Amino acid sequence: MDNKTVYLNGDYLPLDEAKISVMDRGFLFGDGIYEVIPSYSGKLFHFSEHMERLENSLSSIRLTNPHDRAQWLEILTPLLDANLDQYIYLQITRGVGPKRDHAFPKGIIPTVFAMSSTIVPFADLGSGAKALSVDDSRWELCNVKATTLLANILLRQQAVEKDCAEAILVKDGYVTEGAASNIFAVIDGILITPPKGHEILPGITRDVILELAEQNNIPYSEDIISLDALKTASEIWLTSSTREIIPVIQLDNNMISNGKPGPIWQTMNQLFQTYKKSQP
Repeated sequence: MDNKTVYLNGDYLPLDEAKISVMDRGFLFGDGIYEVIPSYSGKLFHFSEHMERLENSLSSIRLTNPHDRAQWLEILTPLLDANLDQYIYLQITRGVGPKRDHAFPKGIIPTVFAMSSTIVPFADLGSGAKALSVDDSRWELCNVKATTLLANILLRQQAVEKDCAEAILVKDGYVTEGAASNIFAVIDGILITPPKGHEILPGITRDVILELAEQNNIPYSEDIISLDALKTASEIWLTSSTREIIPVIQLDNNMISNGKPGPIWQTMNQLFQTYKKSQP
């Protein structure tokens, strides 16, 4: 199917014909959730895990899932191209209410939108990226993949304006995650990432990296990371579904180790690329 074709509320149609009501609660309140699912050569990557996160997000905002997993797969598959590496963006809002009222309207139908886009590899993967640490000013439900991303956008923009690829968020002296990514650090030879909880979004790529570390005898731990400890790391990585694993070579204008992607990142990136190709 043409990659300019999208899905909206039961129909496949050209992107420029996809319209929603100005009374949609996603538009008025950011009252909705989203999910991003990579697809390699037309095959959705860890589809079940992404569906589990989608279901958890919907449950957290008390929005009934409009489809079961088999139906979601049927809906999303026509948007994929077997010759491309893509990602699905799926958004579900509470729907169109009769008036602008904070309370949940009764009997309305959720709005469902999905589209595919080509995955564009991070341009400077071989040389690494710069990152900026900033105070984490977001709300307390960061584990919900909600469409209300204004805080993330503003924090990420601070990094962009300082020629950095990402903002690393810090709360009470401890690192939580990136504005649009999870974070890993190699400290004293141990690969560490913050534990799951309401302060971070549980990334699927994050979980795959931990699985690969265990399978390949790479020492790892899910533990808190202070900003002070992060500054001593020999390697820092940022991970997400669309950017995969990005090595950070500079944090707050200070070089990480020798200023080049580290050996554990080199190993993990190779393992991840091989793993992607092995998925059914």
